[in-house]
Amino acid sequence: MKLGFIGTGKIASSVIIGVCNSKISFTQIIVSPRNKKIATNLKKKFKKVIIAKNNQDIIEKSNWVFLSVTPSVGEKIIKSLKFKKHQTIVSFISTINLSKLKKMIKVKSKIVRAIPLPPISLKKGPVPIYPPNKKVKSFFDKLGSTIEIRNEKLSNNFWSTSGMMAAYYDILRVMSDWLVKKGINRQDAQKYITSLFLALSEDAVANSNKDLKHLVNESQTPKGLNEQGLKSMSKKGVYKSIVDTLNIIHKRLNK
Repeated sequence: MKLGFIGTGKIASSVIIGVCNSKISFTQIIVSPRNKKIATNLKKKFKKVIIAKNNQDIIEKSNWVFLSVTPSVGEKIIKSLKFKKHQTIVSFISTINLSKLKKMIKVKSKIVRAIPLPPISLKKGPVPIYPPNKKVKSFFDKLGSTIEIRNEKLSNNFWSTSGMMAAYYDILRVMSDWLVKKGINRQDAQKYITSLFLALSEDAVANSNKDLKHLVNESQTPKGLNEQGLKSMSKKGVYKSIVDTLNIIHKRLNK
């Protein structure tokens, strides 16, 4: 099986790294020349990666084609590309829905929308897909945990939460910067904060069969530091801001 990637940004490169370090059976990965630096680095790192002449060249050489471009680029280029019948097309584009993709692609292909995130390079994290597809599920199961969605409107809820990734990383940055200002070495500060949140996330996953309120309550003691932190952030409207932001992203996706 030959895999083609149109677009070589962070998400595409993360998926490619994950695939190359997984048990997925493939003969070749054809990447877009759009981001020359990323494409060249991938080719140097993995023997099965080659750089295509252009986007149409990727389609001609691939069994599966992954669309990993920004929505604005997707709107510009997809309509002019000639896809093959019965080709499997997996789109990572957030704001182009399935019906629109079908009109743009024109031929009868198996089209699946997926939401991989950068940790897929480590073969970690959830990958929601719509519509359900056994082969695509099997593919992403080797890279993380696939979640099949049977309703596209519901898939937009997952897309909305994926839009909080940069905000999450910025929380880690802010806390690390605070430690640095207090005299902690930057490397130690970042190692502590990232390790702390990794441990908290793993604990949350281990307890994900319970209501997460359980962890919120369990991590506090009366008049303790965590109770103070939670009350202070609640009073400042931090959690309301998170919900408001999710609603704004969700509204954009449902236009």
